[in-house]
Amino acid sequence: MKKLLAILISNTGAGTNLQAISDAISQNDLYANIRIVVSDSETAKGVERARKHNLPVYILKKTDDLTHLFTQVFPVDYIVLSGWKQFIPLEFIEAFPKRILNLHPGLIPDRMDEVVKNPDGTDALWNKGKLTDLAIKEFLQKPTTYAGSSIHFLTEEFDFGPVLGRVFEKIEKNDTIDTLYKRLKKKENRLYVEVLQKMCNEDDDI
Repeated sequence: MKKLLAILISNTGAGTNLQAISDAISQNDLYANIRIVVSDSETAKGVERARKHNLPVYILKKTDDLTHLFTQVFPVDYIVLSGWKQFIPLEFIEAFPKRILNLHPGLIPDRMDEVVKNPDGTDALWNKGKLTDLAIKEFLQKPTTYAGSSIHFLTEEFDFGPVLGRVFEKIEKNDTIDTLYKRLKKKENRLYVEVLQKMCNEDDDI
């Protein structure tokens, strides 16, 4: 049976992860269905993409309880955070252990006391607590050779949880926030599909 996904988006991104996931489903590369696209903003670009592809959309109300929403109203197998900027309550995380996926603009280690190594063996940046623009800016300002992103299961630890996949992008001499993120974003899009393929197509225990 196909896995049911909820994609959560805010109004800060372009909805490219949603597009990549939707395309993979349409091409039968991902054995899943998007049950619902949830946004905190009617004007989010991802909402426009979703409606263009006839995907169901729900605009989150301030009174909505996320746990109730995804257990009673829109039951799903996995919840995919894609540029989601709203606070995630602890009770929601506890209700969906190893079922909420998050993309973080940094290289999350497998253990809190570890550091991920870049492809050239240097220390990678975690960028804990930083949103996308600030994270990309830190990659450019700190003495590091690669930018990168991680997809992980959400836990109560801030920007930390079991890592499902990472991507790296070599920093070029004349990179700006825009040029670096444009290259990294393409890898993030592919990574989200690859992670979901492992979870939905193979039905592995992760």
